Amino acid sequence: MKRIAIDMDEVLADTVAKRLAMYLTDFGIEFPREKLHGYKIYDVVAEDHRSQVRAQLTLAGFFRDIPVMPGSREVLRDLMEHYEVFITTAAMEYPNSFAEKYEWIKEHLPFFPDSHIVFCGDKSIIQADFLIDDTPHHFDRFVGQGILFTASHNVHETRFPRVDSWEDVRKRFLG
Repeated sequence: MKRIAIDMDEVLADTVAKRLAMYLTDFGIEFPREKLHGYKIYDVVAEDHRSQVRAQLTLAGFFRDIPVMPGSREVLRDLMEHYEVFITTAAMEYPNSFAEKYEWIKEHLPFFPDSHIVFCGDKSIIQADFLIDDTPHHFDRFVGQGILFTASHNVHETRFPRVDSWEDVRKRFLG
């Protein structure tokens, strides 16, 4: 059975939606997602807001209530019938993210087995046929096929095959 490794942030979880909501709460400014085209949020917000926006990821509770990416639950469940699926999420940079990400998975993906959740830093350690991720540098030393999940910050990346949505993931892997 082929293996698919799937990233969490900006693939299963809509981290940008959470960050934009926090920006509205913190600064009273509604920031349209379209303005992020080709950038990360801290690259385009007002300069005097950048340090606070960068610090969002370090706040207790940040990773606990991120919205679920549309279609991810249903397609993930269907993939599990045909592939060995792992959630592989980087968690080393933000230590508070371990428990929060695990709790998020248990709440939103209760059918997903603990044995197939991998918290890591360098994703080259993952032995899978495919890695679906929004961050291109995770493919640099990955031995399988990297599949780029479209996010605002990676729209100009052209080195890897791409999926734009969970419906695209369904079509690619389940026909």
